[in-house]
Amino acid sequence: MVFSTIKMEYTDARKYHRLRKDEQLNKTRIVYNELGDGKTLDVGCGTGISNKLFSNIIGIDPSKELISINPGICKIGKAEELPFENDSFENVICITAIHNFEDIEKGLSEMKRVGRKFGFSILKRSSKYDFIIEKIKKSFVVEKEIDEGIDMILICEKRE
Repeated sequence: MVFSTIKMEYTDARKYHRLRKDEQLNKTRIVYNELGDGKTLDVGCGTGISNKLFSNIIGIDPSKELISINPGICKIGKAEELPFENDSFENVICITAIHNFEDIEKGLSEMKRVGRKFGFSILKRSSKYDFIIEKIKKSFVVEKEIDEGIDMILICEKRE
């Protein structure tokens, strides 16, 4: 299934951070409590909310504006082209960002390639929700599903 490309541009990263900080931190806390604090990649890291919990974390995000206020280690880039070696990370997290990927299947494949355990938070009201859930369940072993309210959180391992 092909979706139209959505290019997310943020003109005010600080405003975005203030509006979404508590909501995103709550989802990240749920994922952190399930995965633990190993070497972690945050795909769609934005302003660095996950840095408050994970101590050994690297982020990647296509938005220069959001990354400009991220206090952690991060790179400009896309989920579909992760610049990391296979199995580089104990954890890969993606909090409410998968629906923004240009190619969801490729993004999921790349995250699977570089990680061992996964925490995905999927926006339930996204028109791509069912497609995303289907692709995750096909590519990963889902250990736990947590209905957070706004998002469905899936804790996963690789499906070989």
